Amino acid sequence: MLAHGQAAVEGKVTLPKMEPMELPTARYAGQVGEIAPPDPPRAVVYLEGQFPRTATNATAVMLQQGMQFRPAVLPVQVGTAVRFPNGDDFYHNVFSYSKTKRFDLGRYRKTDRPPPIETFDKPGVVKLYCEIHQHMRGTILVLDTPYFTRTQTNGVYQLEGLPVGQFMLKAWVDDKRVYEKPVTLEAGKTLHVDFDAK
Repeated sequence: MLAHGQAAVEGKVTLPKMEPMELPTARYAGQVGEIAPPDPPRAVVYLEGQFPRTATNATAVMLQQGMQFRPAVLPVQVGTAVRFPNGDDFYHNVFSYSKTKRFDLGRYRKTDRPPPIETFDKPGVVKLYCEIHQHMRGTILVLDTPYFTRTQTNGVYQLEGLPVGQFMLKAWVDDKRVYEKPVTLEAGKTLHVDFDAK
C-alpha cells in the first residue's frame, strides 16, 4: 500500500551470468578454510533527479567472509559511513585506489580492534581489494539519491516511497553496463520498468 502522494516502480533487470570462480593456486600464509563462492550478480536500480540534500547518519557494512566481500556490490547514499568487519579467522587488508575514495585499512584479524569507519562523501564507484587475497573484489556504489535498491539474484526489484514527477531511472550492472530510462511517476501508482541488459 503506497503512502498518500507517493509512487513506486518495479520490474526486472537482465543480469549477466555468474562467471566460474578462478581459484588462486598459491596458498596464503595463515589461511584457514576454503574460498567460498562470490555473491551472485545483482544490479543496483536508482532514481536520479534533483532531490533535497538531506544529511544521512546511516552506517552500512561490507563484510569479508569466506575470502569474499559481502555483499559484492553495496549501494550507499552520499554521506554514509561504512564499516569493514573481518568475519574470517585470518588477516585481511581492505583498500581502494578509486578517485571517489582512496583508503587503506591495513591488516587486521577478526579479533583485532575494528578498523576505522570510512565515510563516503562523493558520488561514484569505489572498487575494493584485499592486499592479501588478490582474487577478492568488491564495489561500493555511492549515489547522490536516497532512492535506490539492489535487485534480487533473479534481477527483480521494487522501489517504493518515491516522489511524483519526471525522473531518470537507472540500472547499474557494472562499470561497463549502466542503463537508463526516463520515467513519469504518478501518485498512488506503481510503474513497471524492465531493463534488458544486452
